[in-house]
Amino acid sequence: MSLPVTGAGRSTHGTGPRPDRGTSTMARAEARAGFGLIAPTVIIVLLVVVVPIIWTILLAFQDLRLINLRRAGLFGDFTLANFTQVLTSSGFLEALFTTLVYSVLGTGSAIVIGLIAALALRKPFRGRNLVRACMLLPYVAPVVAVTFVWRTMLNPQFGVVNHWGTRLLGWDEPIAFLTQRTLDVSIFGWSTGIPIALLTVIAFEAWRSFPFAFIFLTARLHAVPAGIEEAARVDGATPLQRFRYVILPQLMPTIAVLTVLRFIWTFNSFDDIYLLTGGGAGTEVVAVRVFDFLTSRGDIGAASAQALVLALILALLVGVYMRRFARKEEVA
Repeated sequence: MSLPVTGAGRSTHGTGPRPDRGTSTMARAEARAGFGLIAPTVIIVLLVVVVPIIWTILLAFQDLRLINLRRAGLFGDFTLANFTQVLTSSGFLEALFTTLVYSVLGTGSAIVIGLIAALALRKPFRGRNLVRACMLLPYVAPVVAVTFVWRTMLNPQFGVVNHWGTRLLGWDEPIAFLTQRTLDVSIFGWSTGIPIALLTVIAFEAWRSFPFAFIFLTARLHAVPAGIEEAARVDGATPLQRFRYVILPQLMPTIAVLTVLRFIWTFNSFDDIYLLTGGGAGTEVVAVRVFDFLTSRGDIGAASAQALVLALILALLVGVYMRRFARKEEVA
């Protein structure tokens, strides 16, 4: 004989405990509050980053000129002619090679100078904070101001560099650092030409951006345990050995991050070179070339295609670096 199952029995044995309505309401309220807090950031990112990227991609596949931009829509006659024009045009490969040289040497020089400055100012002394603050001036100063100072100093007619070079260093004649493509130099009887304008803008990039590396490396040096360096000193390690086997391995993850950041920024650099040389004398990088396509020729489609190619090459190079080198440094 079976007994009837009551409602209480069904609620006890047939189903689990019901969720608390107060907790569910609070969770939904917190979710709505979270969405409300991140909504302004999402909107700004969409308007400032995502929409321009999508628009650039659409423009890169259209035959569009500056004169008919107002009549153009988002979707027009798509074509690959812009990419064919960019990749086969004279000067693109040269500009790409110049960009790579400028980025690699500028990034490496900035990190090396920043490392030397961080090590030199590591030990406390009177006025160290003031010296460290002065180290930041090249990075925080307006780029228009510092480029004007460099152009004045390097002027072949009244620049202070050529003045002291001809008087003290024995230069035969002033050097046009920013307008001369190559400079013939004789070393041990062997004459060769060096790209003086390109090396000058690379030196400017290293001088202007080394404080960024200096800040990061100084902060990391403060975090290095003093015990391991003291133990190496007790074991008889020389200063060079302590730097190579103790300090440098501690700095390598930071150097890896700095390399990626500085390479990306230097690869896309435009204002430094444009204000110093205007892209002349063998210093035309791809960013300056994109600007010339847009302003001088009014070819929006070709400029967008060139910018897109530049972004793809940069993404490829950074991806290779992150895959081959950055992971090794993190493991080390």
